[in-house]
Amino acid sequence: MISYVVIGGGILGASTAYHLAKNNVSVTLIDRKDLGQASDAAAGIICPWISQRRNKKWYALVRNGAKYYKQLVKELEDLGETSTGYKQVGAIALQNDAKKLQKMFERAIEKREEAPEIGDLKILSPDETKSFFPLLSEDFTSLYVEGAARVDGRAMRDALISAAKKLGAEVIYSDAQLLGGDVFVNGKPLTADKIILTAGAWGNEIPAALGKDMKVSFQKAQIMHFLIENEGTEDWPVVLPPTNQYLLAFDKGKIVAGSTYEENTGYDPLVTEAGKQVLLEHATSIAKSLETAHMEEVRVGFRPYTPEFLPVIGNVPNFDSIYFANGLGASGLTAGPFVGAELARLALGQETVLDLSLYAPTGKT
Repeated sequence: MISYVVIGGGILGASTAYHLAKNNVSVTLIDRKDLGQASDAAAGIICPWISQRRNKKWYALVRNGAKYYKQLVKELEDLGETSTGYKQVGAIALQNDAKKLQKMFERAIEKREEAPEIGDLKILSPDETKSFFPLLSEDFTSLYVEGAARVDGRAMRDALISAAKKLGAEVIYSDAQLLGGDVFVNGKPLTADKIILTAGAWGNEIPAALGKDMKVSFQKAQIMHFLIENEGTEDWPVVLPPTNQYLLAFDKGKIVAGSTYEENTGYDPLVTEAGKQVLLEHATSIAKSLETAHMEEVRVGFRPYTPEFLPVIGNVPNFDSIYFANGLGASGLTAGPFVGAELARLALGQETVLDLSLYAPTGKT
C-alpha cells in the first residue's frame, strides 16, 4: 500500500488527510501545533461572489470552495462529526452609495448564472438591514446574499481530522524534518512514498532543506470575540462593510470582529493593544452597541501568501513525490477544504476538478 504523509495540520492539511483517508490509503498527518495557525484563529466568511477581485484563477478556487461545503458537511455528519462550525446564514454587504450597491447587485446576478448556490439576492433598506443584524447602526443599506455562510475554522479543522482518524489516518503532533527525501519525526524515519507539504505560514521551512524557496510570506491577523446577551444570534447573517473588515455571529451571543492585516511582525503570536484598538474602532463604527459588550478574547493567526497573492498547488519542482500547497491567505476557510480535496486527487493520480497546472509552484532556488 502506498503511504502518504501530510505535514501541516491546518484546514488545508486536515482536508487533504481526510480526502486521502477516504481512498483507503495509508495516511499520516503531522502537525507541530504552532501558535498562530491561521485555521485555529479564523472565523470564515463563505461569500466569494461579490468580491471585486478580478483574478479568474483565484475566483475558480473560492467559487468551487463555497460550492463544495454542503457536500463536505454532509459527509462529515454521516461520520458523526456534527460540530463542523458551518452554517448557511446569508450575508449582508453594507453600502450607502446607491450606485455602488446597484453595481454589486448586478455583479452578483451575473455570477449567479454559473453559481446558483448564491441563492436569493435583494437590496435591503436601512430598517431591513438592521432587522437582519440588530446590533448595526440604523444608516446602512445593504445587499442580502442568501447562499453565504460562516464557518468556525477551529471546529472545521478538528472535524476533518477526527473524520480522517475514523477512516484510518494516523495523526502525530510533533515536528517533522525532511532529510534526503525521507521524513523524520522525533529523529525516527517514517515511511512515506508521497509527501504533501501544507504548512501554511511556515511553508518555506521544509522546502529549504531541498534547496527550494517557495516564496511563502504571511500577515499577522488579530480577531476580536465579543459576548452579548441575546437569545438568537445563531442565525444572524455575516456582515460585510465596504472595508475589508467583517462581523460574524455564532451561537449563544458570540460576535466575532475582524480583522487586522499586519506586515513584518515575525511569528509574534501575542495580542497587541494597537490591534485591539483597530478592531474595536472598526466594529463599533458599524455596531455602536458593541462598546458595552464583553470582550471575551482576541485570537492571533498568520495568513500565508504566495506571489501575486495566488495560491500554489502542485509538485515541488524536481521532486515528483513531494507535493506542496500554500498561499490561501484570507480565503483559506473558503477554499481550504476544496483545495485539500484537489490536492489529494493530484497525489492519488486522479482527475482533478480544476486544471492545477495553472497553480503550479515555481520553487525558485
